Formats: sequence, structure tokens, C-alpha cells
Amino acid sequence: MNIVIVGAGRVGESVAESLLSEKNDITLVDTDPLRLRQLQERLDLRSVVGNAIQPSVLADAGLRDADMLIACAPQDETNLVVCKVAHEIFNVPTTIARLRSPEFENGSPLLGKSGFAIDQVICPEQTVTAYVRKLIEYPEALQVLEFAHGLVSLIAVRAVEGGPLVLHSLSEIPSLVPGVDMRIVAIYRRDSALTELDGSTRIEPGDEVFVLAATEHIRTVLGALRKMDRVVRRIMVAGGGKVGLRLARELGTQYQLKIIESNRLRCEYLATQLPPEVLVLQGDSTDEDLLGDENVDGMDLFLALTSDDEDNILSCLLAKRLGAKRVLAVINRRAYADLVQGTQIDIAISPSHTVIGELLAFVRRGDVEAVHSLRRGAAEALEAIVRGDHKTCKLAGRRIEEVSMPKGAQVGAIVRGLHDAEGRAAGSDAKPQVIIAHHDTMVLPHDHVIIFVPRKRMVRDIEKLFQVSATFF
Repeated sequence: MNIVIVGAGRVGESVAESLLSEKNDITLVDTDPLRLRQLQERLDLRSVVGNAIQPSVLADAGLRDADMLIACAPQDETNLVVCKVAHEIFNVPTTIARLRSPEFENGSPLLGKSGFAIDQVICPEQTVTAYVRKLIEYPEALQVLEFAHGLVSLIAVRAVEGGPLVLHSLSEIPSLVPGVDMRIVAIYRRDSALTELDGSTRIEPGDEVFVLAATEHIRTVLGALRKMDRVVRRIMVAGGGKVGLRLARELGTQYQLKIIESNRLRCEYLATQLPPEVLVLQGDSTDEDLLGDENVDGMDLFLALTSDDEDNILSCLLAKRLGAKRVLAVINRRAYADLVQGTQIDIAISPSHTVIGELLAFVRRGDVEAVHSLRRGAAEALEAIVRGDHKTCKLAGRRIEEVSMPKGAQVGAIVRGLHDAEGRAAGSDAKPQVIIAHHDTMVLPHDHVIIFVPRKRMVRDIEKLFQVSATFF
């Protein structure tokens, strides 16, 4: 696929790197020649220096032959104009824009073809906020990702000694957790994936386990792999920027919330935007005395959400040492994220990686509904709809054991009845059915199939399973 990316910042770089790994042709446009030169030396891409709102610059970038434009420049205004120009002058099939403002949402008439002509809005700040919000709701999890309109969830959890399933084999799961159907699709031990999972595979303490289950059973699944943590009630947030403010607004008065922000004017603004129950403190989140005075040892969760990676890492390590139960850091640099893996920091989030899945759903071949990037981009989970029939599709009308799949890739779950044959949402009387996949499960047309892919190079083979032959009408 020929893709033009506008903006060579952290998001643009991460998007380009991820799409290049899938053999796409990437052209990167930015006003900073030094930044482009640095990326071009490291990545196999083409670059164009210039202001992308100018049609001549976009023409130089080859937009006339592009399949997709991704506008992720720092300013919303630039991204809006670039997408409009791409549609009106170059007739680009798909336009995606990074927009920070909550005024522009997917489905808004302003973003339609008669407006700014944007097919999909991505907002890393909102995506990170939603990601963190899930981890507050399920504090035992390392990751919680939803599929099929929220009916199915993929969770990553660190197995702890004492959990009902720990030190037991996968074949024992039905007897140990009766009435809850789940599928363990991957186990990472000492940061390496177990190559094959079968009934004899045992779950060991410290394993990072990826499990697919109906969303209504998430808490039971978490409790089966580790002792349940107490419900999160007290939260301390370092950083009152865009993510910190979004999260605080969503949390409202449900939690005892403290926000530490270094900028005095920003503190005053936060105080006007948040309920009076939220305590806004001006100070340095790496100040041991401040954290101690504000009782960080009594916090259920400490969140470092500033724009400074070093501050986030240091404040989390300090909060953990002072007694915070669980700490989470937002880390932009991949080298830093890899560095803190396995340290006292419980969870490290990369904002750029959280949005990759939203983009990959447009790049994937076949009728792909959702894509989530896992393990810092090394693995992937995707949801796609089965089209065609037994003759025209490699999945339709076959049992899972009859489908040839790359080694390690697993069908985890199927949602049936979510859409009718024409693709419209099923009626209120037709309740969708969540089916946890087994070797003899039959895949039918219009099923939503959720597949775990341990290595991205397998994705093309998975896509072929969903593609319909030319004889299907």
C-alpha cells in the first residue's frame, strides 16, 4: 500500500515504523529537514520537506498515487486542511487525521465528505485515557482490549502464585473454573513466547498470560490467575496536561484524586475545570518530600502522565519505593519503554503504540473491524468478519481444525449474530452469541472472528483467510 504520512513527530515516526514493517511504501512529509534526514537514515522511506497544506508539496510526495493519507502534524488545523486538500485535489481514497480537540469526533458532519473529508479520527491522548481507565477498572490486568462492540475482551495478566490456575495445566481449566469459558492464546515466560500451547502446558508464577473471554467474565478470569487486588479508590496523578485533565474529568468524584502539576498557571486552570473534590497540587512529582507529605504510600494507583519520560520513570520508581501499591508510567521513547520492562514500574504505556491499532484496521486486507498491537508491536490481535461461503472463503463453513494457520496463531473467540447478512446491526431480539473457540468449532459466514497473531510477519497469511475469491457475488 502507498501511504503518505504528514508529520514526523513521535506519532508519525511510530506509525511509519510500524507500517514499514509490513512492506508498505511510505512517504513522510515535514517542515524539519534535519528530523527527516535522521529518520531516513534509520528507516527505509522517502521524505519530502515542506508545508503539507500546500498542494505542490503533496504532489511532490506522490499523493496522486497514494492509497492513504495519515495527517499527524502537531496542529489540528494543519491536519484538517491537509485531509481536505487530499480529498478535493488528489482524490485520496482514505484520509486519517490526528485531532486533539474533542470538538471533532468520528461521525461528525464536519468531518464528512462535504466537510473536511476525514474518514477516521485518531487522538492519542483520548486513546491513552481510555486505556488507563480500563486499568483502573481492572487493576490486576496489564492490558484490557475490547472486541465485537465490547462483548469480548483480551486481557494480559501476570500470573501470581496462589491463583487457582497457576501451577496447573491448560487441560485443567474447565474443572478449576467451571462455568466460565476462556481461551489462553499466548503465554510469555521470561519475556519469550512459549512456542506451542497444548493441554499439558502449565501456567507458572510470573508468566504473562493473554486470555480471551466474554467481557462479563473478565473479573473471574483475573481472579483465576492471581489474587484479586483491592478496588482502586485513591489515585495520584503526576501531570495535569491533556491526558491528566481528560482522565480526571472522566474519573470525576468516583475516586479520591490528587493531581501534581509543576506549572502554576496550569494548576489554576485545572482547578477551574475539575470538581472541588479533586485536589490540585503545584509541585515536582519527583520530590520525595512532596510525595511523602501527600501520603503516596496510601495510594492504590500512582499515574505518571507528564510529557517528560525521565520524570515519569523517576516519579514512578520513587512512588513505588515510598509504598504506592501500583504505578503506571507513560513513556514515549521505545528504548525507555524496553528499559523499564520488568522493573518496579508495573505498567509502561507508549502513546504512539496505543493508536497503531486504529490505523492498522484501515491497512489490513479483508473486512477487518478492529486491530490491537501487543507486546510493543511484536504481536497483534485482530477482529475480522467472515464473508463469502465454503467455496469462496477459506474460513466459512469449516471447523477451526480444518483451517491452515501459521504456527502459533490462534482463533480465540467468535461472535455470532452481531450483524445480519447485509452487514446491518442485528435487531434487538437477536442477542449476539459469544463462542470461545475450540478445535471443532464451526466458522460460519458473517461471524466476527478474533485471532491472536504472535508475530507480525504472519499477518498477511491471516488476511488471506478472510479474503473472498473473485467468484463471490
